[in-house]
Amino acid sequence: MMATSALPLLPPFPHSHIPTAAATAAAAAIGGEALLSPPKPTLKTPTVRSRLSRLCQEGQPLLARQLFDTITRPSTVLWNTIIIGFICNNMPDEALLFYSRMKRASPDVQFDSYTYSSTVKACAETRNLRVGKAVHCHFIRCQPNPSRIVYNSLLNMYSACLNSAENDVGCLMGSGYIASDPVWRVFDTMRRRNVVSWNTLVSWYVKTERYMDAVKQFRTMIKTGIRPSPVSFVNIFPAISGVGKRKLANVFYGFLVKLGDEFVNDLFVVSSAIFLYAELGCLDIARKIFDHCLEKNTEVWNTMISAYVQSDCPAEGIELFGQALASEQMDLDDVTYLSVLMAVSQLQRLDLALQLHAYLIKRFIVLPINILNAVIVMYSRCNSVQTSFKVFDKMLQRDIVSWNTVISAFVQNGLDDEGLMLAYEMQKQGFMADPVTVTALLSAASNLKNQRIGKEVHAYLLRNGIQFEGMGSYLIDMYAKCGLIRTAEQIFNIDYMNDRDQAIWNAMISGYTQNALTEEVFVILRQMLEQKVMPNAVTIASVLPACSSIGSVSFGKQIHGFSVRNFLDQNIFVDTALIDMYSKLGVIRDAENAFRRTTEKNSVTYTTMILGYGQHGMGERAVSLFHSMKGLGIEPDAITFVAVLSACSYAGLVDEGLQIFRLMEREYKIQPSTEHYCCIADMLGRVGRVGEAFEFVSELGEDGNTNSGYQVLLSNIYAEEGNWESVDRLRGEMREKGLRKEVGCSWIDIAGTMNYFLSRDQSHEQCDEIHGMLDGLAMEMRNTGYRPSLDPDHVELFE
Repeated sequence: MMATSALPLLPPFPHSHIPTAAATAAAAAIGGEALLSPPKPTLKTPTVRSRLSRLCQEGQPLLARQLFDTITRPSTVLWNTIIIGFICNNMPDEALLFYSRMKRASPDVQFDSYTYSSTVKACAETRNLRVGKAVHCHFIRCQPNPSRIVYNSLLNMYSACLNSAENDVGCLMGSGYIASDPVWRVFDTMRRRNVVSWNTLVSWYVKTERYMDAVKQFRTMIKTGIRPSPVSFVNIFPAISGVGKRKLANVFYGFLVKLGDEFVNDLFVVSSAIFLYAELGCLDIARKIFDHCLEKNTEVWNTMISAYVQSDCPAEGIELFGQALASEQMDLDDVTYLSVLMAVSQLQRLDLALQLHAYLIKRFIVLPINILNAVIVMYSRCNSVQTSFKVFDKMLQRDIVSWNTVISAFVQNGLDDEGLMLAYEMQKQGFMADPVTVTALLSAASNLKNQRIGKEVHAYLLRNGIQFEGMGSYLIDMYAKCGLIRTAEQIFNIDYMNDRDQAIWNAMISGYTQNALTEEVFVILRQMLEQKVMPNAVTIASVLPACSSIGSVSFGKQIHGFSVRNFLDQNIFVDTALIDMYSKLGVIRDAENAFRRTTEKNSVTYTTMILGYGQHGMGERAVSLFHSMKGLGIEPDAITFVAVLSACSYAGLVDEGLQIFRLMEREYKIQPSTEHYCCIADMLGRVGRVGEAFEFVSELGEDGNTNSGYQVLLSNIYAEEGNWESVDRLRGEMREKGLRKEVGCSWIDIAGTMNYFLSRDQSHEQCDEIHGMLDGLAMEMRNTGYRPSLDPDHVELFE
């Protein structure tokens, strides 16, 4: 947070012996630093000068210039008056043009500190580094003993221009940074420095993220006897935040308190201190500073509300907003409302969203576009995308953010086709897709696994030369999910061969995992490590499923050990992937240990552990874990219910399963889907309650006709009844519809070699020996009197 008052200041308008209030106000508008008054004018000049100053103060600098043009031999003071007038009226380009005209009039016109200070100020406002350097050279040649105010203006100019000119900053970031730093070089040549000079230097170091250098310069300023101003603390607090040391923050804030009420009660300082402690995770201290502020303005209130929201404490932010409404001190603005809208979005409370929206409608005659965009996001996060679209549809004006917001809302809520249609409509209305639009469209193509849409979006990027951060990872992810893994490889190997960041590597690893190319997963992971790119939590969460796919506990434990050594094992995505991997590899105790060590559990973590218990026939533990979620305030979702119902089915816990099924709609308001009905039917069929199972399956009606799991389940029920005619009919229908049950797979690791077994698969090199062994076992079973319960002709019909 940089304060403009830290910038070097311009001189006041040239004035008569007794300065008028208007002249003083104009000087304050520029931020004039106290200087000796200019030489006394001649008797004729004051009237002209006053008229020029008055016209500029009334917002008519062009008229003032016309009056200036009538003067035969204007003095330096009059030239300065017009330059300063243009700056005060937010016309810095005109000020530079007028300076150029003044320069052409030399040597008849002399330049003084007022001229250079004001012109350099115009260069800073226009971010015109080239002209700023030219003025600097002119100043060096013509001013042997320059004043401090000119140096301060130069500090500000270089700080402003270099901060915006990224190429210049990038050049400075190389070796010899201090020696080539123009701001430091100007500062170093100053014989006399005041607090404005030091503030500008500290501000520059913060802008260029040299936080410790900023802290060191602040300390040097104090040692040289310069008394800091409130702006000094406004500038140094972001540096302390960047360093990230609470102890250092306490030292500096303690020093501020010692300087007295002028500093403690300065509202800019209060806002900066609140922001500092919030960034350091000390919301309690930030709140104390807020509470001790005697007179709070809008910025102070906004900073504290935003601190709560940014620190994932939305409830506290909304509570403080309520206090602000009751306070007569605060004039609410757009920043306030945007923060509160974000807080409601985080809470996902539709009731609060409706109340806040109603308040905003009453508060504004016409809601601003930026607030309406935030309202759309809020309803989307509250799972009411229909309301989001209603708000969008009623907007009188829309910008590109409005379109992007509602398109993203549709895609994030699973309405990918609707999102694509809106993108088409957006283009028809003359809006060009930007990186945000493209990101949403790539996500939609990924979700739909629609190769055509994905290729069209990629072609649009190429035709329009659009580049944005993360584009490569989005493209690789999209092509991988669409089944075009070789196209994803081409992008990875050709387009990003020399420019692979962590996200690019992760996208490729995840793509291989999703396409069951497990060997490639480990090959590319090794390449990533060889390229000195450090895997993160996303990498580990993508690699672990590959370990379970190849059935390798040893690989899994190696990856687990890597995550522990690099402090990634406390990430919730890594923990969930570990639980899933150990469960699928049959090491349920390790899965339980990973679950217990997870510090922050969500519904996905619980669902994964419940699935693991179900796969191992530990139905009672699965049910117990499910019920424990309610006591911890963790809401189960539809997938959680599939997991726990499957566990009940495997373990024969019929009564518990039926009770949980009834809880879905009654307590959790979740509409049962095909998967839930199939779980109940399977559970009933396993214990011989075939009639009840058939009734459950029948309730699906047409919805189950395209579900292979449903068809297999129904066929098993018919087989259990000995109704082979219906079994054959279902088998034929499945073939006509192209439905297939996923083939089961088993594996065993022998001497470091993984052996896979699939139904009807004959690719194993020892296939003959295996089938010979199976035939021998079947013969022994028959000799001992074992008889299968199903007709041999219908065994493994759907394997």
